[in-house]
Formats: sequence, C-alpha cells, structure tokens
Amino acid sequence: MNSRGKLIAIGIGLLAVAPAWAEVYKCVDEDGHVTYTNAKPAAKSKCAVLSNDQRVSTVPGRATPPPADFPKVDKDTQKTRDNDRRKILEQELDTEQKGLAQAEKELAEQEAIRNGNEQNYQRVLDRLQPYKDRVELHTRNIEALKKEIGNLK
Repeated sequence: MNSRGKLIAIGIGLLAVAPAWAEVYKCVDEDGHVTYTNAKPAAKSKCAVLSNDQRVSTVPGRATPPPADFPKVDKDTQKTRDNDRRKILEQELDTEQKGLAQAEKELAEQEAIRNGNEQNYQRVLDRLQPYKDRVELHTRNIEALKKEIGNLK
C-alpha cells in the first residue's frame, strides 16, 4: 500500500472512532417529575433539547417521607421479627455449610477416580466441573449469608 492509501485508511479510521453526539431531551410531566431521554418525545410533551455541553445529573432525587398514617411496628414486634430472621438465616447457613462439606467430599471422591477413557485431561476437567461448580455455589451462598447475618442489628 502506498503512502496515500495509508493516509486515507488512517483518516477513515479516525472518523470511525469520532465521538457520537445524540440529542438529549429534558422532559417534565404533569407531576413535576423530570426525565432525561435520547428518544425524540412526542410533539405534545413538555420536553426541551439540552445543549451538548450541559451535564446531565444521574443523582436520584430525595425520597419523600412516609405519610403520617403509614403503619408503624412497635419495637417488641420488630425485635421478634429480627430474632426470627436471624434464626432463619442461621439455619440456612448451617444447611449451606453441610451442603458445602458434602460437595467437597463428592469432589474429592471424583478427583480420585480415573476412568480409562479419560486419557485426554480435558475430559477429566469436564467431568469434574459440575462438582467444582457446586462447591463454588455453596461457598458464595455461605459468604452471602454471613454478610446478611453481619448486617443484622
């Protein structure tokens, strides 16, 4: 390729990676909720095109406080619920730990077995993968349960 062809190829490459600019619309509905979109809104909606140099905020608005008549739970009832939740999580943790021990045992048994048709080591890995997946699943579940128990009051 000659130098002119290289320059053309570089120019086309630079155009291909040039940043794409899309119009961003700020729409406000009847309740005053603001929505930003790049889809062209209907003509009757209250939307305005933002300039390209204007930043769009992705920070969510403040949460509104609950209404005064929102049901509340007394402290004793909440404490009972929290204790029940802790017991359930601890039971699940115990079950997962037993499942992990069983999965590790099965994996160890399978690793000790050598079939005659597994001269290719990939076949061994393929046979063991479901057992490794079960061990990993129980490990992740145990970590999640411990984290959840740690978050309890």
